[in-house]
Amino acid sequence: MATLAKGLQGLPCTSAAAERWSCGKPAVKSLFLLPSEFKQAAGAIQVWNRRRRRRLEQHLAVAASIEQFSSDDFEVERLLSTYGYMNVSSYGGPPSADVMGVPGFDNFAAGLDRRDMNQMSALEMGEGAVQTRIYTGRIGRGQRMGTRVLLKAYPYATRGSEVDMMAVNELVTHAALQEAAGGDHPNIVYLYGGFQTRAGEQWLVFRDNGQITGQEYAKNASEATSTGEAVGQWDFWDRFDPDRPILRRKIFITKLLRGVFNGLAFMHANGRLHQSLGPASVTLNTMEERDAGYLVPQIRDLAFAVDVSDRGLAGTSALSDSWERRSSLPDLRDLSTESPTAALSAGLWRRAAAAGARTPFEKKAFGIADDIYAGGLLLAYMVFVPLCEPGSIDGPSLQRLFENTFRLDIMAAREYCAADDRWDKAVKFMDLDDGAGWQLLQAMMSPNYRTRPTAEAVLNHRFMTGDVLA
Repeated sequence: MATLAKGLQGLPCTSAAAERWSCGKPAVKSLFLLPSEFKQAAGAIQVWNRRRRRRLEQHLAVAASIEQFSSDDFEVERLLSTYGYMNVSSYGGPPSADVMGVPGFDNFAAGLDRRDMNQMSALEMGEGAVQTRIYTGRIGRGQRMGTRVLLKAYPYATRGSEVDMMAVNELVTHAALQEAAGGDHPNIVYLYGGFQTRAGEQWLVFRDNGQITGQEYAKNASEATSTGEAVGQWDFWDRFDPDRPILRRKIFITKLLRGVFNGLAFMHANGRLHQSLGPASVTLNTMEERDAGYLVPQIRDLAFAVDVSDRGLAGTSALSDSWERRSSLPDLRDLSTESPTAALSAGLWRRAAAAGARTPFEKKAFGIADDIYAGGLLLAYMVFVPLCEPGSIDGPSLQRLFENTFRLDIMAAREYCAADDRWDKAVKFMDLDDGAGWQLLQAMMSPNYRTRPTAEAVLNHRFMTGDVLA
């Protein structure tokens, strides 16, 4: 049986609640057989069992919602896009001064892992060989007949290959997050299920809540900035006040970033890392800047997501169990090293070890900080590209500017950016409220992963709350 099908069939068994529920047998069969002094305690036990049963039923309902479809269930309409993932393929030490051309660079970089200096979107820069295809379509039969969907096709690969594991990992991650949310989360794309074609390709089926990516919006906004226009329809008063479209753009960007970090905070709170965060991994339901109030950004592309829950990191039901076993297992292994998807997270754990993160607690902290660093690059991208002249800046250029040229000294990079007139609107946005944007970016891209904020802290920062635009 195909790996994807196994992933689908195995979902109900992944819940800790399901494992604790012992074949649905109640702890107390009857109150009437108990002495009176035990009735109160037995009643409490029955309430506890009812709550446990409800949690299990909720889990099974969510797991059942991850359906195993057939290719005949869909009407595929058109190819929307084809793209490859940014993934970790190798690891090395910090780049030398000869490579970077900066005297004394080796001494500076000695305390940094390679990702801190040479990576884009939290993963070593370089597009992997896995090319996925996105199609629009609709469900052609069954209870959801007529429902619009997005179909993600992974290329044919042998069982157990990287492609196979990416599809399974994405499916299982969505199932876990949808279980935690009790259905769907507003800022994470919703997965209906998946199927395997007769040709052996793995396909995942998502609800169609929006086909526009953050990257596409940034490109359109950049062109609108150069002409002083709005993205989408104008307001009547825009022709009298050219600053109005720019203010709406800043509001739209803030709402977009808040949605992304809200979804990321939910993932982290439920023990999952994204590990492939970038402008192309964010979808939008609109890019009409007048409709910022209706904007719903969603995170997608969870093929490289990593389980950093207690069970995922240590292979036990709780980290406390790991501490009890540390005398016999001094070097705790990750569950990922024993799972079929081990290769997808191997690079993260190598970088964690190089940064000095060795205990489960440190590894989880490193992984979360890794996503936050990627979020910092995304923040810079979503501020600079939409508010700068077209072609004057892009993601890799911003990364090189911050990491290579200014060695993660964001405030020094600010002076360089301010000297370029083409970036004036972006710099002024970051300068609001005594440089709130720069301060947040410096914290998110700190060379020391231990000092980076959590996604919740990012959401509560004054640059993200919209207070700077008041």
